[in-house]
Amino acid sequence: MNEEEKAKYMAEAKFLRAFIYFHLLRNWGKAVLRTESNMLEEDIPLSSEDVYDLIIEDLIYAEENLPNTPDVAGRPSKWSAKSVLADMYFYQEQYENAKNKAGEVIESNTYSLVNVETVEDFQKIFGPDIVNTTEEIFYLKYNRESGYGWSYVDFLHHPSDPYLNGSGLYALYLDTVKYSVYRKWDNADLRKKNWYGWNIGLGQNTLLSLKFIDTERTSGAGNDYPCYRYADILLLYAEAACQVNNGPTADAMEKLNMVHRRAYGKDPIQPSEIDFNLTEYTDKESFIDLALKERGYETHLDGGKRWLDLKRSGKVKEIIKEGTGQDVTDKHLLWPFPESEMNYNEAIDPESDQNPGY
Repeated sequence: MNEEEKAKYMAEAKFLRAFIYFHLLRNWGKAVLRTESNMLEEDIPLSSEDVYDLIIEDLIYAEENLPNTPDVAGRPSKWSAKSVLADMYFYQEQYENAKNKAGEVIESNTYSLVNVETVEDFQKIFGPDIVNTTEEIFYLKYNRESGYGWSYVDFLHHPSDPYLNGSGLYALYLDTVKYSVYRKWDNADLRKKNWYGWNIGLGQNTLLSLKFIDTERTSGAGNDYPCYRYADILLLYAEAACQVNNGPTADAMEKLNMVHRRAYGKDPIQPSEIDFNLTEYTDKESFIDLALKERGYETHLDGGKRWLDLKRSGKVKEIIKEGTGQDVTDKHLLWPFPESEMNYNEAIDPESDQNPGY
């Protein structure tokens, strides 16, 4: 292959490495940094800053060498790399960099929100037969073949409900009595209508979600994992812009309102009577709270995004306590390093390096 082809495949590999390391750091706090230079070394200490440096290096290479449009749906583009880079800066509270990278994705005019008018229209975004949409930036692709289905969808359903062809693990559900966030959610918001009542043996107050459904599921659900979609980037930009300005801007509010309008069945790019008004959110704190709430509604059940948002904001304990009455301890903010890694890697001390509480 020629040098351009080599660079493209290297960019894909570096993108995936950065994407995976970013997940590791957010869930464990540190990681063992293994690269092509130390792959044969067994004992490598945990680190965080070095890993973040590699993530930035890999993603910069990826955005410079990935194509504008991937050859196959599911492969990353330069916009995928910019989106992960924006998210990484966002998580690191480097808001100027986060705003700029998210802005590059938005200003490229490559993406747009999919219009919806009814709750059923969300299947144009999340449905099992959708190959690609105008808001897909980077998704993990699945299909119904054995070993290739998205097993996460099973957790959202009960075998008796009509949306997963007789499958379901009924592990993720809501209780309308216990879950105050649902009760406060505007009934006119089409995203709320994704929740429907279904008794899974816990009483009449139980709700299940039809955000990810596959009525023809066989060996697995065909829905794709929406790692990064245009709505994510618009909301990220809005919050980052507010942080940079030390207060909300008209531009930040417009990006947030685009997502909000779509949720009510409105045209995302046309002003609407349901728009949030900038005069009602004049300080940074009130706008950040609004953005965080809107991100919660928009990304609910999107594969862990809400949990990472709450941790990033430092409000995980407050919001979960308010919404469910449950206390989140420090132990639950990070996952434990597995015993197998410690047995294999003598550079990790089982006591001093383990995350608190384990």
